[in-house]
Amino acid sequence: MEFAGLVNYALFMAIFICIYALLALGLNIQWGFAGLFNAGIAGFFAVGAYTSAIISTAPADGRIGGFDLHFVIGWIGAMLAAGLVAWPIGKICLRFRSDYLAIATIGIAEIIRLVIKSEPVLTNGARGISGIPRPAGDLGYMESQIAYLIIVLAVLIVAYVLVERQFNAPWGRMMRAIRDDEDAARAMGKNVEFRRLEAFIFGAALMGLGGAMFAHFNRSITPEAIDPMVATFLIWIMLILGGSGNNRGAILGAAVVWIIWSVSEIATDRLPHEYAVQAKYLRLFLIGLMLQLVLRFRPEGLLPEPLRGDQRSTKSGADRH
Repeated sequence: MEFAGLVNYALFMAIFICIYALLALGLNIQWGFAGLFNAGIAGFFAVGAYTSAIISTAPADGRIGGFDLHFVIGWIGAMLAAGLVAWPIGKICLRFRSDYLAIATIGIAEIIRLVIKSEPVLTNGARGISGIPRPAGDLGYMESQIAYLIIVLAVLIVAYVLVERQFNAPWGRMMRAIRDDEDAARAMGKNVEFRRLEAFIFGAALMGLGGAMFAHFNRSITPEAIDPMVATFLIWIMLILGGSGNNRGAILGAAVVWIIWSVSEIATDRLPHEYAVQAKYLRLFLIGLMLQLVLRFRPEGLLPEPLRGDQRSTKSGADRH
């Protein structure tokens, strides 16, 4: 029984690593490629989760939706909804820069959370939506976990391959040029505003997909699940730790941070109750300490952004000298 419990928990962690890696990839498109400081990840996460829940759950009294459609349609709908929500937000907010953009996106995410919490007709308010079907959920518990892990891992691999292709394509080089020197890119005839909005929408769509996969795995979604600590700032830590601008770094950062986050929870839960409550703050301390050490000794992350073109030639020339 003890071995089976460990296997189940390992599967649980692997599923969450895949989901958070997808969210980190979405943030990498926005920040790593385009330099957009989106601090409202939780908002797009929530839009995707609730959209897929509404599409794929059975009809319920007193709530709009409940179309009882296949989960794949729900996931596609989640991406489309998150992208559609990102379009007007991007049109308005992307004119801001760095900290102003972060403040604006935090505010919008909080607005989305409050609307979800206070809108019983669409989201069932504070009670949330339950009965969300999990793919292969009719199998045994462990078999269901394995099946869902295969599904989310396949989605992550497809997303990684597509994003990596864009990173290496002219679109990716153009986005990095806009990120590094916006005025020079504009002088070369690039539509900077449109391309930044493009990256913002693409990243938001992946965040919406991550939210949908989270909701289907838990079989429910409530406003409490949209905690900015775990749905925004933890993802930023994953990307910074792994390496901004590197898709493999985003996935590695998601794995490292989530393993530390989960293992520290197990350790604190074994303490007596009066200490366990206080010890939970050690999780935040450990993550913060790790981030500080990375920023101090390896500010580019565990897997830095690959150097290409002239940068690689310059670096090689410097090494020869």
